[in-house]
Amino acid sequence: MRVVAGTAKGRKLQAPTQGALRPTSDRVREAMFDMLMSLDVVVGATVADLFAGTGALGIEALSRGASSAVLVEQDRAALDALNVNLVTTGLYARATVVNADVLSWIGTAAPVDLAFIDPPYAFTGWPELLAGLDAGLVVAESDREIDLADAWKVLRTKHYGGTVVTMAETTRSST
Repeated sequence: MRVVAGTAKGRKLQAPTQGALRPTSDRVREAMFDMLMSLDVVVGATVADLFAGTGALGIEALSRGASSAVLVEQDRAALDALNVNLVTTGLYARATVVNADVLSWIGTAAPVDLAFIDPPYAFTGWPELLAGLDAGLVVAESDREIDLADAWKVLRTKHYGGTVVTMAETTRSST
């Protein structure tokens, strides 16, 4: 697994050898970011990488010009790999790593421009997560299509083998 593009292009990312971590493949990450770059929403964006795992999505965003990223993960082995990856890529200074349960964290989170949501495929807390998340755009990864409710307008849904990526923008007005 490597950073696909940007200032950290080609740098290898570490992943824990044990556990149920399912990092987003380079192919899927590249396709996600091709969509995002075509919308011109990455450069200068504030980003949240929820269920961050290795941090690959947040790191890719930082490498491609996001101004900052908060990476939320609760697994200790994944956090260790994530921190190593941020240092290895030279992107640690623009990142904030949060050791927390995502559903607990969203109640205290600042708004972000772009949120990556890549929970374990068995995750069932989508309604609560999407209701509490304050983001302009989300990219959600799952093994099935997700009901994003009325607060989100689906822009694109793509299937990559057993992975479904949904990109949606908020329909809530800014305050």
